[in-house]
Amino acid sequence: MKIEVLDHGYVELVESWGSDQAIIESARMSTQKGFVGWGDAEKPGDEKLLGYLWRNQHSTPFEFAGFVVEVQAPILVFREWHRSRTMSYTEASARYAPLPALDYVPTMERVLMDGGANKQAGAVAGARKLDHAAAYAWLSKVRARYEQAERDYKDALADGVPKELARILLPVGRYSKMRAQANLRNWLHFLGLRMAPNAQWEIRQYANAVASIVESLYPRTYALFQEGK
Repeated sequence: MKIEVLDHGYVELVESWGSDQAIIESARMSTQKGFVGWGDAEKPGDEKLLGYLWRNQHSTPFEFAGFVVEVQAPILVFREWHRSRTMSYTEASARYAPLPALDYVPTMERVLMDGGANKQAGAVAGARKLDHAAAYAWLSKVRARYEQAERDYKDALADGVPKELARILLPVGRYSKMRAQANLRNWLHFLGLRMAPNAQWEIRQYANAVASIVESLYPRTYALFQEGK
């Protein structure tokens, strides 16, 4: 399962473990009753216990499921993603190999997006109101800076500058890759933070992609997560 994000990014499922059923089996370890079965509207089954666990924050059983994703995203997205310190990460390193010439260029619609009540998404105090002409000019500068940074980066590598130093020329809009692993409990915590309206728009797009993976793997648990939003 691979979901494209932004202009050059993606989130791809690498492997997963556990299931909605496994969560029930974990919760019933103390009674050794195990999974009985899902029911229906007339006669509820183990979905009743799953809902009880979620709504009452009995979160340990949700640690018995999880998955690994590979992510290609701008470095600025990774810096926010890595704040979720309950995950395990391994990221591509420009110390060992040059990063591909892929840079994030926002759309005009994204640049002109109104931050609303979210102060972090707005302009600095006293700034002029952004119009299409100014946004277009800024995007032109972004593309020009990216092109210059890539030329300087390649020149530095060709001149023998160590890779670990040549990379300091690269902007935070440069794409990198990583793998991230977490149990379901922590993935859901990540989604709660990064799908929130006050999260930066770019990482929300990646969180939405992760949410699609959670929904496909653990549909009953994801429905409970959505219910509580």
